[in-house]
Amino acid sequence: MINWITGELVEFWQTNKKFFVLINCQGLGYEIQILESFYLKLKTYNLPNKNITLWIKHIKKEDTDLLFGFISKDQKNLFIEILNIRGVGSQIGMSLLNKFSNTELINAINTQNKKLISSVPGVGQKMSERLILELKNKFTKEFIIDEEKTKTVLINNTEINNMIADLELTLHSLNYTKKEIKKIMPNVIKDAKKIEFTKKEKNITFENLLKLAMNFLDKESSKIVR
Repeated sequence: MINWITGELVEFWQTNKKFFVLINCQGLGYEIQILESFYLKLKTYNLPNKNITLWIKHIKKEDTDLLFGFISKDQKNLFIEILNIRGVGSQIGMSLLNKFSNTELINAINTQNKKLISSVPGVGQKMSERLILELKNKFTKEFIIDEEKTKTVLINNTEINNMIADLELTLHSLNYTKKEIKKIMPNVIKDAKKIEFTKKEKNITFENLLKLAMNFLDKESSKIVR
């Protein structure tokens, strides 16, 4: 069973309303269906020949193996919960996650917004009712993905992504506001990408990232003082 994969992005493409990547992992080419949001990021950043990491849901059928890739474990887990519902197949699951973010879909389920859920092609009134009935008590606040963290996905290192997520929590614990953190994080991520791309350092440490963040925060505070 494939849980996640890291490899070189060979190409990406769209077939009708499905989106795919081909990843070279140790000489094997894995064709993986992805969400439209990630596909659009790949087009924007033009990333062929770069390493990417995806969380994988592997579905075995009699005549084929299907791989579905997600940029976070939370996305993958929500997809699995959707597939556990009777009558809901993989393409309906992907359509739901193409239409809504994790937070939007969970909020729609928790507020029993049948009209919104049934706006997804292939999801009728009865299916939306079944989704709400079976999923409304499944999700805790911890399950809901932090949308800001998904912006770090294109750093080609899962460990760095985890460190950036920890960095945000650390800055919160140091009493910086969400507004202050949100303002400097794009700069931290940009610099981390530069270091990763140029290999200026063998390893990016949490201390490196914290130092970058503190420098940007100091610059922002000095602007306010002036």
